[in-house]
Amino acid sequence: MPDLLLELRSEEIPARMQRKAAGDLKKLVTDALVEAGLTYEGAREYWTPRRLTLDIRGLTARSADQREERKGPRTDAPEGAIAGFLRGAGLSSISEAQVVNDPKKGDFYVAVISRPGRPAEEIIAEVMPGIIRNFPWPKSMRWGAASMPKGARFAGIDGKGPESLRWVRPLQSIVCVFGPEHDETQVIPFEIDGLTASNITYGHRFHAPDAITVRRFDDYVTSLEKAKVMLDADRRKDVILHDARDLAFANGLELVEDEGLLEEVSGLVEWPHVLMGEFEQDYLEIPSEIIRLTIKTNQKCFVTRPQTGGEGLSNRFILISNIEAKDGGKEIMHGNGKVVRARLSDAKHFWTRDQGDMPDLDTLEESFKKFDLQKEKPLDQRMAKLDALNVTFHAKLGTQGERVARIRALAQELAKVTGAGPALVDRAAVLAKADLRTEAVGEFPELQGLMGRKYALLQGEDASVAAAIEDHWKPNGPSDRLPEDKVGLTVALADKLDTLVGFWAIDEKPTGSKDPYALRRAALGVVRILLERRVRLPLTQAFMWGYSPSIYGTAAKSVDEVADRAYSPDLLSFFHDRLKVYLRDQGARHDLIDAVLTPDSDDLLMVARRVEALTAFITSEDGKNLLAGTKRAVQLLAAEEKKGTVVADGVSEELLRLDAEKALWAAIVVASKEAAEAVAKEDFRSAMEALSKLRVPVDKFFEDVLVNDEDAAIRANRLALLKAIREATATVADFSKISG
Repeated sequence: MPDLLLELRSEEIPARMQRKAAGDLKKLVTDALVEAGLTYEGAREYWTPRRLTLDIRGLTARSADQREERKGPRTDAPEGAIAGFLRGAGLSSISEAQVVNDPKKGDFYVAVISRPGRPAEEIIAEVMPGIIRNFPWPKSMRWGAASMPKGARFAGIDGKGPESLRWVRPLQSIVCVFGPEHDETQVIPFEIDGLTASNITYGHRFHAPDAITVRRFDDYVTSLEKAKVMLDADRRKDVILHDARDLAFANGLELVEDEGLLEEVSGLVEWPHVLMGEFEQDYLEIPSEIIRLTIKTNQKCFVTRPQTGGEGLSNRFILISNIEAKDGGKEIMHGNGKVVRARLSDAKHFWTRDQGDMPDLDTLEESFKKFDLQKEKPLDQRMAKLDALNVTFHAKLGTQGERVARIRALAQELAKVTGAGPALVDRAAVLAKADLRTEAVGEFPELQGLMGRKYALLQGEDASVAAAIEDHWKPNGPSDRLPEDKVGLTVALADKLDTLVGFWAIDEKPTGSKDPYALRRAALGVVRILLERRVRLPLTQAFMWGYSPSIYGTAAKSVDEVADRAYSPDLLSFFHDRLKVYLRDQGARHDLIDAVLTPDSDDLLMVARRVEALTAFITSEDGKNLLAGTKRAVQLLAAEEKKGTVVADGVSEELLRLDAEKALWAAIVVASKEAAEAVAKEDFRSAMEALSKLRVPVDKFFEDVLVNDEDAAIRANRLALLKAIREATATVADFSKISG
C-alpha cells in the first residue's frame, strides 16, 4: 500500500506554536482522507522551526465504491415532491428510479445511487488546498503582494478572485509525494496561491541551502540529516539536554534544567549546537531567580550552578546555536555574553533601586496612616504607592488598595480559626501586594511574592511575615506546595476567599471551560489548605467575613442583611464541586462523597473525615450487610411514602407485636444515641461502629416481620421503624446514595 509524505516549509514558525500545529496538520489531513473513503495504517507528525511534516503509511490507493438506496415519495405524490426527490438524488428522469411496493403504504420510488471509488491522488489534491488555506494558526499573516491594501489583494484584472493565503509566516514550498514503499513515487501537484506542490525541499538555511529531491520519507529524513536538519523535535530536545549536561559537567558545573525552556529552544534550531557563555561574578549578587529569568526570557539560555549543590548559580550559562561555527562558536558566545551582561546590568539596577527610598514620600502620608506603614522601610513605601496610585484590581471590585484592606480585615477573622498570631498576620496581609510596585516585579511579573519575601527580609521583617508574602499565592495548582506556616496559610485563605466572594458578588463566575480569573484554582487552593492542614472553617461564615457591602453593593442596614447578601448557596456548591474533584483524586468513591455531602455542608474538613470513615466502614463485612439491610428498609419506606401509605409519626412500643421488631426498636434506640454522641465528638468511626450493631436486628426483622400488615395501625408503626432506621443512619450518611 502506498505512503504519503507531506511537508509545508515556511519562514520560522514561533516555537510555542510548532507542536500543536503539527498535531493539527495530522488530524486535519487524516480526518479529511478518512471522510473521503480512504484508510491508512499509521501517521506521524514532525516539525522544525521551518517545516511541518506528515508521514502517512499504508494509505489505500483508491476509495471504495459506494452504493446508496434513497427512499423517495409515493408514486402518486404531487409533482413538486417528485421533482425535489429527483434533484436530491441527482436523477434526470423519474424513469431512472425504481418502484418498490410496500403492502401497507403502497408503491413508492427508490433511487439507487452508485458512486465509484476515486484515486487517492485525486482526493489528496482536492482536500489539501482547503486544509492549508484554513489552517487554525493562533495568529497568521499575509506577505508580499498579498499584504497590499485590501482592494489589491485579489487575483484578476477585475479585482475578483480568491482572497490571498494567510499563514503563520511566509509559506515557501510544499512537498507532496505519494507511492508504494519500494516503487517510484509521484508528485501530487496541487496549487495554492502560486505555490505548486512538488518533490523539492531545502535543508539548513546557512549550511545546506541547495535543493533536495525527495522520493519517500526515509530518504527525506536521511537527506535532511545530511543537510543539517534534525527533523525529530524530541530527538533535538534529547541532544540539547544531554550535550548541555555534558558541557556543564566538563566545566565542573551542573545544568539547571527547565522543561519549558528546553521545549522552546528545540523549536528555535534545526541543527543544535551547545555552547557556554560567561558573565562577571559581580552579577551573582542579584537573586538567582532574577538571573535565571533574565537569561531565560531575553536570551533563551540555561543557567548553571556549582556541582557542590545549593541554590546559588555560577557565572556560566548554556546557549543553543543553530550554526556550526567555523571558529568553534567564539563569536556567538561573545555576542550572547554582551547581551546577557546588558540585561543583568538592568536587573541589578532594578534590584538596587527597589531597596532605596521612593522620591515622593511626602505625597503618601495618607496611605502610610491607612495601612499603619513604616515610612523608613522600602517595601512599606511601595505599598503606600500602590494605594496612592489607585491601581485598579477590577473595575467592579475597586483598587488594589481597597482589596488589601479587605484581605487585611478578612485575615484577622481567619486568624482566630487558624491560630496564627494576629499581629504577624496583619503585617503580612498589608505587605503581601507591595512588590507589585517594585521594578523587579514590573520586569518579571512571575516573581511576584518571591521578590516581596526577599525585600521583606532585607528590611528586617519577621521570617513568618516574609514567608507569608511569598506564599499568599499558594497553592497555585494541584501539585503546588502549601504555605509554610499558619501566618502564610491565613493570608493565602484570605486572598483566595476575597477573590471568590468578590467575583460571585458581581456575578463574574466561571462558565463552561472559561475561567478567566482562575476561580476554580482559587477554590481548589482553599480546599487543599483546609483538608491538608486540617483547618475547621465554616465557609458560610467566611463568606460573610469576606463580604464588603461598600464594594459589592449598597451598604447593608444590619448584620442580618449582610449575612443574607453574603450567603451564596451557589458559591458553596462551587466549593463542593472542587471538593469532589479533590477527594476523587485522592481515591474516594463518588457515591460515598455524595452520601455524605449535603447542600448546606460548609465544613469541608468534616465532610472529608466522614468520607474517610464511611469508606473504611462500608468495606467491612458489617458495613456491607448493614448497607444491604438499610437500603432495603429505605427503599421499601420510600415506595410506601410515594403511594401515600400512612407512616406513624413515631414508634409506639405498644404496637410492637413480634420479638424481631421489639429487638430492632431497642437496637435503634441504643445505636441512635451512641451514634449521635460520637458524631457530636466528631468521632465518625465510633458512630459507624454504633450503627453496625443494627446489622443483626435489621436482618432478623426482614426475616420474621411482614411490614405491610393488614392492621393499618401496625403497618404504620412498622413503617415508622423503617423511618427510624433511615434517621439513625442519616446521622453519618445517606445510605440510599451508596451503590452496591
